[in-house]
Amino acid sequence: MGHLTSRDAYKNLEQRINLFAQGAAPTETLYKILQVLYTEEEARYVSQLPIRPFTAKKAARIWNMTELQAENLLLQLCEKALLLDSETQGQRQYVMPPPMAGFLEFALMRTRGDIDQKLLSELYYQYMSVEEEFISDLFFAAETRMGRVFVQEPVLTSEKMNHILDYEKATHIIDEAEYVGLGMCYCRHKKIHLDDPCKINAPMDVCLTLGNVARSLAEHGEHVRLISKEEAKDVLQLAYESNLVQIGENVREMPSFLCNCCGCCCEALQAARRFSPMQPVATTNYIPQIHMDKCIGCGKCAKVCSVLAVQMDQAAPAEGAPKKKYAFINNEICLGCGVCARNCPTGAIEMVRRPVQIITPVNSTHRFVAQAIEKGTLQNLIFDNQAFANHRAMAAVLQVILKLPPLKQALASKQFKSVYLDRLLSKQKKGE
Repeated sequence: MGHLTSRDAYKNLEQRINLFAQGAAPTETLYKILQVLYTEEEARYVSQLPIRPFTAKKAARIWNMTELQAENLLLQLCEKALLLDSETQGQRQYVMPPPMAGFLEFALMRTRGDIDQKLLSELYYQYMSVEEEFISDLFFAAETRMGRVFVQEPVLTSEKMNHILDYEKATHIIDEAEYVGLGMCYCRHKKIHLDDPCKINAPMDVCLTLGNVARSLAEHGEHVRLISKEEAKDVLQLAYESNLVQIGENVREMPSFLCNCCGCCCEALQAARRFSPMQPVATTNYIPQIHMDKCIGCGKCAKVCSVLAVQMDQAAPAEGAPKKKYAFINNEICLGCGVCARNCPTGAIEMVRRPVQIITPVNSTHRFVAQAIEKGTLQNLIFDNQAFANHRAMAAVLQVILKLPPLKQALASKQFKSVYLDRLLSKQKKGE
């Protein structure tokens, strides 16, 4: 009976995780991962928590304990990076982060002795690289991507810099962040435990977390170290020099992370290779353009491309002329990061604006709602069985829905099954 009780605790936790638009495929490997990350008691308590942010008072009511007992348990979960906390209008709130970029990654963003990180790395490899269901769902199940690529600003000419929007600049994202945290690259740390270290020997401490996520991870358990914005830009420059691709949260305002990724370790870039030409992250609004008269066929651009979008092939520079090697870009695969342009010795590669611009969600709420609509889980976001959303929270989500294109509004209305929402959409349509 004890074994069944233990199994039930982790099963309930798995079901709780899958209330997110971003869930986790329920396999035996996931069960083993949760056993490493959570004690049985922690699994039982966390499985009861709301999706939306909540207070210690609310947790105490759910767990049937005193508020002080609840605060101590919540602090313990924050120390293990299984929860994040924040201060809102003088009130401490807590929230469970999603699996990615969230509690799965946080477990390997520093060396820890309280969990078996080698075993965890092996389980992650099995879950993400062998079974693949989690990865395919994470990156491809919704049209709205979790992450987006940043173009390397140094490769843009002054003329092109006039056209780049603030939210497209990694430097602007750093400048706007209230806090910046520096942690170990989860992907490369995992590969070390698998005895398969990074092929390009990329630096380890280049994972940037931003805003409240950075503060919470630094304050509880020192999963990251808070750094200045100048230090963060030095990290960004080191990443440029190491030919790493910048991937951040797919939002315009207050993203929570900015990773510096290599093609041999990063799960997103690996997915881009495995599932090509499907793109697991939103591309930049730029694309490389080859000036054939300047290309010398050295192949440096192809060597540094993390998603194998650059190929070297024979072509004639003019009719009747002998063929020579040139670089060619596969625009269906290219992420628009600009690493190839940075490595071209003759300046033959120019980054130009894509003809069709990529739409980026405004903020995390916008992204969560869009993904929930696309995956059919909007009702979980609105109505949490453990803590029914208040009218203000519901209004915030509805405000996002009302800004969506008509087709997605229709999908939202169908899934929400709310007369209230239908009337709001109808009223908006008449108002137009």
